[in-house]
Amino acid sequence: MIDRAGLADFLRRRRELLRPADVGLPPGERRRTPGLRREEVAALAGVSADYYSRLEQARGPHPSESVVAAVARALRCEVDERDHLFHLAGLTPPPRRAGRHVPPGLLRLVDHLTDVPVVVLTDLTEVLWQNPLADALVGPLAPEPGRANNAAWQWFTDPALRERCPVEDRERLSASHVRDLRAVSSRRGGDPDVTALLADLCAASAEFAGLWERHEVAERRADRKRFEHPEVGLVCVTCEVLLTPESDLPLLVLFPTEGTDAREKFDLLRVIGTWVR
Repeated sequence: MIDRAGLADFLRRRRELLRPADVGLPPGERRRTPGLRREEVAALAGVSADYYSRLEQARGPHPSESVVAAVARALRCEVDERDHLFHLAGLTPPPRRAGRHVPPGLLRLVDHLTDVPVVVLTDLTEVLWQNPLADALVGPLAPEPGRANNAAWQWFTDPALRERCPVEDRERLSASHVRDLRAVSSRRGGDPDVTALLADLCAASAEFAGLWERHEVAERRADRKRFEHPEVGLVCVTCEVLLTPESDLPLLVLFPTEGTDAREKFDLLRVIGTWVR
């Protein structure tokens, strides 16, 4: 059962502990109350200000798992605090394993990386968070977590995604996806989320199944990619994968490839903003 009063109290107290600088926001005008404003938390969580306000007033609807997870990230909750928030909402917290919770320290870091696209994803390539420049380059995240935001799943099941990649790059990228997932399977192949994704990919894509049979393995630590953007054209990036040891979340940073006009196109994308899928 949802504890509306407890949920409202915890949300308010967490919000009051934060300062704009903690979440990458400018200090703004003088504030009447400590901490962030409700509308600021709502914007960070991707929900309406009215929806969030009703949660803090103990009169809101029963929030979904995705909303609670988004609010926990917006409030920079540690894992224990995140789990408590789930319990107050009458929900079962996500499993405490690598690759699901984005820790506050990592969010504080990526808040300052504004001049390059940055993506936080699980080891199974589900994108959990990306900054505005990544939104502008590759499009925004789907509202619900799961396969719709899984890079490998979308690559092998959504032909439209491949249209945004030059034809001559596609075979290499397909093999790279599979080799990386083979490395994940080697580390924790008995985990249900791993076996489910691999089984579904083999069933959904003959290409994936064929590449999987090769038994090639290589964890991706760096790569080069080219994106066909609908507004600015071809953008060449150099990808660096940084690991966070405590949470085991890959942090993907897309630097402009030297010798190309990617830096200028990044500047243009910041002006254009997010494109619609």
